[in-house]
Amino acid sequence: MKLQQLFKRIIDIIGSLAGLIILSPVFLVVSVLVYSKLGSPIFFTQERVGKDGKIFKMIKFRTMLDSTNKFGELLDDEERLTPFGKKLRSTSLDELPELINVLKGDMSLVGPRPLLVEYIPLYSKHQFRRHEVNPGITGWAQVNGRNSIDWETKFDLDVEYVDKFNLIMDIKILFLTVLKVIKRDGINQEGNATMEKFTGSN
Repeated sequence: MKLQQLFKRIIDIIGSLAGLIILSPVFLVVSVLVYSKLGSPIFFTQERVGKDGKIFKMIKFRTMLDSTNKFGELLDDEERLTPFGKKLRSTSLDELPELINVLKGDMSLVGPRPLLVEYIPLYSKHQFRRHEVNPGITGWAQVNGRNSIDWETKFDLDVEYVDKFNLIMDIKILFLTVLKVIKRDGINQEGNATMEKFTGSN
């Protein structure tokens, strides 16, 4: 397993570096579009939970406005997510900057998606096992429903990945991810602009 983890890290470094170089023209175009459509800043950074519960700052392209109500509180996602932001999410181009997180070692190309810090006390012991590996840009749950499945199913798939991890599985997930992106499957949860917040399991 340790040897496979070593190879996985090597693949992450080569893959993220190659991706940043090859996709640099796309990176530049998206940056210009985000700035022209949503203004500054171009990037959205947020604290997420990584391996062993370590907190890191995940980087994405910004897809929402910073609109607030009269009390200075941010409006709901549905009200802040612009048509341009929806297109960016549907193509998964907003995820491109996460390649920087992979290169730094905060994330992997494949693994459970990094979630909000506020969820930490809400996980069951079983669910928290998703943090036994580095979080990923894509994962087993993402190719089996993404945002269209409920949280419990998603966490079960994350833990299944932790238990069954091997490099062949990672290659399969990367291949299926490409197909999902092309088909634009599971981008949103039904009835929500993105995915409703996790509030704990019954």
